Amino acid sequence: MAKKGILLVNLGTPDSPSVKDVRKYLREFLMDGRVIDIPFVSRWLLVNLIITTFRGPKSAKEYQKLWEDRGSPLKFYSEDLTAEVQKKLGNDYIVELGMRYQSPSIENGLRNLQAKGATQIKVIPLFPQYASATSGSVIEKVMDIVKCDQVIPKIDFEGPFYNHPKLLQTFVENARVWMKDHDYDHFLFSYHGLPERQIYKAKIDTCALGDCCNTCDAKNQYCYRAQCFETTHLLMKELSIPEDKVSTTFQSRLGKDPWIKPYTEDTLKELAGKGIKKVLAFSPAFVADCLETTLEVGETYKEEFIELGGERWDLVESLNVHPSWVDCVCDLAKN
Repeated sequence: MAKKGILLVNLGTPDSPSVKDVRKYLREFLMDGRVIDIPFVSRWLLVNLIITTFRGPKSAKEYQKLWEDRGSPLKFYSEDLTAEVQKKLGNDYIVELGMRYQSPSIENGLRNLQAKGATQIKVIPLFPQYASATSGSVIEKVMDIVKCDQVIPKIDFEGPFYNHPKLLQTFVENARVWMKDHDYDHFLFSYHGLPERQIYKAKIDTCALGDCCNTCDAKNQYCYRAQCFETTHLLMKELSIPEDKVSTTFQSRLGKDPWIKPYTEDTLKELAGKGIKKVLAFSPAFVADCLETTLEVGETYKEEFIELGGERWDLVESLNVHPSWVDCVCDLAKN
């Protein structure tokens, strides 16, 4: 019988925390024209002569802190998610995993689906909010792989899904574990940042990167910043958190160009200056524990906040293989 193929795609991770493998990963990742959207020659010089040379050893040390017996959490949680989704969907579906950068590759996942008899394929980029540098890059890569095939199967792409009830439910259940035992002064939602120019290049004419992002509607539905604010609003509502106790911020800047604001590190200073002592942090742009969640938000920002006079900083865990998250992915697969 004909089977439906599901390709889950996450960002990717180095094959090991060695400097060599981290540099290899950074080269593939940052040479993507949707990630660093500057002319090729300038991008090549920046990535190969500056970023990988100087940032590679530093990033390798960070990955070494993160690495577990099974490897990178982002990879093994993605593998576990794939297995759980396959189990729940049953024999009518074939579920494969691909990483946009490094292994297992998107091409390997697509070829496995085709070899196993999938007559139609749904690609699910595991990024709740749409951005050209994430979901857009996955879509471009998939189309580039199949464009020369003699037989191209029916391919659909899913997302964004930042407002899916079961995605929200998972973050809410994880947060309530912390909120049950602690009384927090403030709740910070930190999302991965983007250069401002990438928002404008999406030709969202109404966007001014200000209060216009406080609502997400037909006019700005593909504005990454608006989707992030909407994610915060939905989680805030589900958790019954008052608006004056919430901040939406953006992290992980690279380079000197302006990125979407407010910046997470600046907000930490503002919160400490207001006498905020206890913060519960969220990373709703990520679906698995990784460098940007566990280390950047969970450790680096915690250290900075405590140094500024804060007393407590906790991080709500990523979705990983939470049962509600597995249900969410299954819904996306069957939608």
